[in-house]
Amino acid sequence: YKNILLIGSEVNSRIVDWSDRATCILFGDGAGAILLKRVEQETPLGILSTHIYSDGSLSDLICVPGGIGKTGINKQDIDNKNYFIKMSGNATFKVAVKRMTDVIREALEFNGLSMEKVGLLVPHQANQRIIRAVAERLNYPMEKVFMNIHKYGNTSAASIPIGIDEARRTSRIKPKETSVLGAVGAGLTWGSAGIKW
Repeated sequence: YKNILLIGSEVNSRIVDWSDRATCILFGDGAGAILLKRVEQETPLGILSTHIYSDGSLSDLICVPGGIGKTGINKQDIDNKNYFIKMSGNATFKVAVKRMTDVIREALEFNGLSMEKVGLLVPHQANQRIIRAVAERLNYPMEKVFMNIHKYGNTSAASIPIGIDEARRTSRIKPKETSVLGAVGAGLTWGSAGIKW
């Protein structure tokens, strides 16, 4: 294809239990889009590589136990609050930091890059502790890590598209520089991408 519109959109407020302070303060609603265009060019430019994984055996770490409309709604699941996000905080933190760090390192190795050559790290905006721990493990300075979770919360699939848009608008992403994206999400899923702008 010559042009691809990639959209990430979330309405997490529909599945947040507002009485559960462990989750309701984390998640936000948002949407972001990126237009990808094929360009014929001799030097590498654009998406250098992507690395995507999942492990269903870890699905209980972040889930909506009753599903979202897949099994029909029943009173017992409503009473048990099974239609809301459930998260095992400490276990999720440990797995998220390890998987995101590892998959970012994989993108770097695949492209023959070191973190010193990365202009900006754009991580999924899971929470500040995870982002800081990943940067620390990568020995990467926080001033070169994009973070906007304090403004929107964790907008899940929308967080990286929103981050890329804001980073470009504020000139934190510069032409000819390389950025690395890293994400961890429910499922459990994780991935990374290297992009040269």
